Amino acid sequence: MKWTFIFLVFLLQSPDLGAKPQGHDPGPLQDSTPSHTVWDKLLKKHVGPDGLVDYRGFASDKDELLAYLVTLSDHIPSGQWSRQARLAYYINLYNAATVLLILEHYPLQSIRHISRPWGKKRIQIGDQRLSLSEIEHGILRKMGEPRIHFALNCASSSCPKLQPQAYMEDTLEAQLERVTREFITDSSRNDLSDGQARLSRIFKWYQKDFNTGDGTLIDFINRYLPKPLPAGTRVSYLPYDWSLNEKRG
Repeated sequence: MKWTFIFLVFLLQSPDLGAKPQGHDPGPLQDSTPSHTVWDKLLKKHVGPDGLVDYRGFASDKDELLAYLVTLSDHIPSGQWSRQARLAYYINLYNAATVLLILEHYPLQSIRHISRPWGKKRIQIGDQRLSLSEIEHGILRKMGEPRIHFALNCASSSCPKLQPQAYMEDTLEAQLERVTREFITDSSRNDLSDGQARLSRIFKWYQKDFNTGDGTLIDFINRYLPKPLPAGTRVSYLPYDWSLNEKRG
């Protein structure tokens, strides 16, 4: 409890997510991967199967969330890690830092009401400070895994659901397949009726990530549909709801 109190006092003095309290300097641990069990426990406790988040409840466990982000900061991904370990690390980092960002400005109606939510360098990893945008675009997208777009959560209603469990190295492939299928077949996010495809704007913003050597955007989507769309299916995009993905009542 003494460490928790010191760390919370430090946080109140600094806006950085995952910044270390004074005196906390174990040095970077590049050879070992961190445990994501704390984050997994928090997600199971505060996120429903519908992806809605109990931010008020999460706030009561904010010190555990902060400690988890410090753990990630102390473990810098290296080439000795597997690709799955690095993907799980950065996905969990992005989602945990986003939850903390919301808690630091709560209550609010939308993440877009925060000044530069994705552009400000708030997240400490070792001696480097990164923004959410740098984690997504500068690291994760460069890893050539389009399914990350269904694992990252931007705390908004039209975003992919925040899952009630952490991403783990050993189960990452199955997890990415599941969330991708869940997102594509969710009629509240993609309307695939009446011979047309009215898609989430995620597919518009990141279209080049889905137009891979394996085919077009429609080819990618068809991998997850019980009945494939015809090659010439007309594509349009739905409005995006930026309201907070908060559990009400």
